[in-house]
Amino acid sequence: MAKYVSPDFYNLDDMFNEDEKNVRDTVREFVDDNVMPVIEDHYEKGTFPTEVIPKLGELGVLGASLPEQYGCAGMNNIAYGLINQELERGDSGVRSFASVQSALVMYPIYAYGSEEQKTKWLPELAAARMIGCFGLTEPDYGSNPAGMITRAHKDGKEWVINGAKMWITNGNMADIAVVWAKTGDSDDPKSIRGFVLEKGMEGYEVREQHHKASLRASNTSELFFTDVRVPEENMLPKAEGLKGPLGCLTQARYGIAWGALGAAMACYDIVRQYAAERIIFGKPLAAHQTTQHKLTKMLTEITKGQLLAWRLGKLKDEGKMTHFQVSMAKMNNVNIALDVARVAREMLGANGISLEYHVIRHMCNLESVKTYEGTNDVHSLAIGQHITGISAFG
Repeated sequence: MAKYVSPDFYNLDDMFNEDEKNVRDTVREFVDDNVMPVIEDHYEKGTFPTEVIPKLGELGVLGASLPEQYGCAGMNNIAYGLINQELERGDSGVRSFASVQSALVMYPIYAYGSEEQKTKWLPELAAARMIGCFGLTEPDYGSNPAGMITRAHKDGKEWVINGAKMWITNGNMADIAVVWAKTGDSDDPKSIRGFVLEKGMEGYEVREQHHKASLRASNTSELFFTDVRVPEENMLPKAEGLKGPLGCLTQARYGIAWGALGAAMACYDIVRQYAAERIIFGKPLAAHQTTQHKLTKMLTEITKGQLLAWRLGKLKDEGKMTHFQVSMAKMNNVNIALDVARVAREMLGANGISLEYHVIRHMCNLESVKTYEGTNDVHSLAIGQHITGISAFG
């Protein structure tokens, strides 16, 4: 395959400033040099390319939109979105690593933590000297986090946590975990608080999850808490109720809305090049009407998704973004990406199931991306509640 060419049918480059383009191009080069040569083998073996972690820290892409005073890059949200786009062009697992570190670990510490917590952990996480994970989803509670059963009880100057979390990205590698639990004996979601657990705490156990057909190049784990004693100073003081974890998920979903486009753009470019080179019935595959229809549909949907993500980024930078808008972008852009990947896999024929062509890897990964951080149905109902003023949940 020739060098990747980013689809930009509506000249979006004209809408990005020089800093944003420089960030995108730097991460694009990083992915070409460090992710693409190894991702096929890691996906096949079911391992995460840990060799890229310190390099991501050096690039400054972890917590990139957080303030420089905490060792972060202080980028705007368009640049942050483009980082996610380019990382997921490489692999959803690589983007997931960075998303969790940035949006689900660093963001809650920044938004809900004390100054001491920010100073202690954010510079280490930004430089990738520490890795974090986010513990919200439980074995029986995914789309309904309010039903969580993990509990934290106060005992003197410590909290004692019992429970379990599942489908935790970075779990097996994490030095710290931002864990959400109901406090006291209340079942009220308002009692939910966030805690920073540290690797090595007695009663804190991590088990890696295997046998995945998707996100194989991502570290996925279960977390178990048996009378884990957590110092009072490890509670996030400014997060109370579901608003805390849901605020984190809004940040992560924003990145996914951009990231999924990266996977779609990769699949489109792969099959576009393939169609130009593959000879069938005496002429290039690209010369057939059906192929041109499919490529046109792909490019149209990608372009719509790009415009949606760009506008969302502008709203976020202006402080006007709502979580309903994020739901629409995440739902729409992951749908686009999965549709593009499926059609591209089909167009590649037998080569479509070969990891050498990358499309099947993106397709399988996107099945998980469509599910995590809110399923399409959940996002649709959230938007529906906003439209009608009536909740269809429960």
